[in-house]
Amino acid sequence: MASHSITGAQSPDFAQALRGLHAARLRPEVRLTEVPAPSRIAPYAVAMTGDVIDASDEDNELATGRFVLLHDPAAPEPWAGTWRVVTFCRAELEPELANDPMLGRVGWSWLTDSLADHGLDYTAEAGTVTRVVSESFADLSDRPATVDMEIRASWTPAGPDVGGHLEAWADLLCTIGGLPPLPDGVIALPGRRR
Repeated sequence: MASHSITGAQSPDFAQALRGLHAARLRPEVRLTEVPAPSRIAPYAVAMTGDVIDASDEDNELATGRFVLLHDPAAPEPWAGTWRVVTFCRAELEPELANDPMLGRVGWSWLTDSLADHGLDYTAEAGTVTRVVSESFADLSDRPATVDMEIRASWTPAGPDVGGHLEAWADLLCTIGGLPPLPDGVIALPGRRR
């Protein structure tokens, strides 16, 4: 993972954070790809996309998302710290969930539960859960309606040990993609990373 820095020099804290991201242990169904990070939000940033792939059919993408880690030693007031994780997750759901009034709360609880399951300290969390219902008409009317869930969230990790935050986000991505959680005591082997 390359880091992007407006100042051109990498901070020791950001270098430590990158090592933590490299050491993250993700489920084998998760594929990460580094992408260009935003360069105007913070002096230091790294970004990656993640896809959850069906183990029985690698052409079948179950969920997709983006994970961005920002670091600003000036500690912007809205962040309540020097670090900020900004994420996005999206997956197609069963059509009957389109009208479930609890869908948003459930989606948000998947995020907070994942962070708690990893024992992570964080603050200043914010986000939205959106359902997108797509219906096709005219020449596309033979396509069934689809429902997508999108979770946009950000939070401030307690420090530069951020590998666990990437792991929690990847677990959220697997959850919205419909994968069952790993049994207690089972640790995921590192997945193939592109």
